[in-house]
Amino acid sequence: MSVPPRIFDPARRRSAAERALAIAARKGADAFLLEDMAEDVLERIDFMQLDAGRALVIGAELTGLSASLRAAAWQVDVPDPLSFDEEHPWGESYDLVVNLGRLDRINDLPGALLHMRHALSEGGIAIAAILGAGSLPRLREAMLAADGERPAARLHPMIDSGSATALMQRAGFRRQVVDSHTMEVRYATLDRLVADLRAHGFGNQLVSRPPALTRESRARARDTFAAAARDGKTSEIFELLTLTGWG
Repeated sequence: MSVPPRIFDPARRRSAAERALAIAARKGADAFLLEDMAEDVLERIDFMQLDAGRALVIGAELTGLSASLRAAAWQVDVPDPLSFDEEHPWGESYDLVVNLGRLDRINDLPGALLHMRHALSEGGIAIAAILGAGSLPRLREAMLAADGERPAARLHPMIDSGSATALMQRAGFRRQVVDSHTMEVRYATLDRLVADLRAHGFGNQLVSRPPALTRESRARARDTFAAAARDGKTSEIFELLTLTGWG
């Protein structure tokens, strides 16, 4: 059996989640990307006219998704976000499994999708939302400028819709659909963008730790980001992929 490459550090992933929860508790959640994912999930459930049943909701702590499902008569299980491991079998059966913003930062994504399918009851639905490969072009440019001729791995790899479809097929879903939409957010500073990513728990979680940015490299990154501004603000793009699979 081949072992998945170790790209992400589970400890850093847990630390990022802890920090996001602490930020939300201190000043109120500002997780607009996760909220958009949650709203999309609810719209899909409504469109498919799913009957309420047993649901597992992962990664929605900063949204109102679990409360909305309970209000619609779903029995909702919410695992501990700091200890739940998508890369191991779950041992339960659900009519609906939802995962918001977590699957793109694990080492064994094919295995996680397989465990998600195995957790579905007959006819159950799995919905996962992640940031897609079209996300954060301005941040990538800024980091390349910061590092100059020796770029470091500061942003983790992301998948596109074609790769997501192939992974869903590989996991054995009876039918699968991958949708994509983009969100444009205007930022006055690079630091504000980085703060938003940390508030979502989306910071760097790679095993390899790049050298710390120097004062000069930070200045280059900020200048590059600011140079793309129109009317004083730089537009950053987030591509949100939604993976829907039928068990």
